[in-house]
Amino acid sequence: MRIAVVSDTHGRVGNTMAAIRRLVDEQPEVVLHCGDIGSPEVIPLFAGWPTHFVFGNVDHDRAVLRAAAEEAGQFCHGRFGEIELGDRRIALLHSDDHRAFREAIDSQNYDLVCYGHTHEHETHTEGRTVVLNPGALYRAVPHTLAMVDLGSLDVRFVIVEG
Repeated sequence: MRIAVVSDTHGRVGNTMAAIRRLVDEQPEVVLHCGDIGSPEVIPLFAGWPTHFVFGNVDHDRAVLRAAAEEAGQFCHGRFGEIELGDRRIALLHSDDHRAFREAIDSQNYDLVCYGHTHEHETHTEGRTVVLNPGALYRAVPHTLAMVDLGSLDVRFVIVEG
């Protein structure tokens, strides 16, 4: 199973649409959004895939975002998402809550911990856990998303251009 991981859209519909075009090419089965959605207009853009959202520090009107996710038939997990896809346990959060971020990694309960907030794409492994920041679709050079093969946990970053 291949999944896509995105973060930090900050309500930028144009940037998000550029990412959607890349997702159409990449054909993930599921999309994870690591927070800082920014506006409810972003959520229905992911209609082509089951998408899991968490809130970030700029997601102030959470009731509106949650309602937009429900209306779009998507999944909104609040500040922390715990998802099982295939035989993989995945934590999904925005790392502005540094304690929750460290606890998710240090627990070693997850195969994959996906996070946003820093606007910098990176991946590394701590113990049995792959830690992944897909980068950002706003205030990042370049804009990036990540593709993950859940079988191997291989990560590939994809540059998103206008």
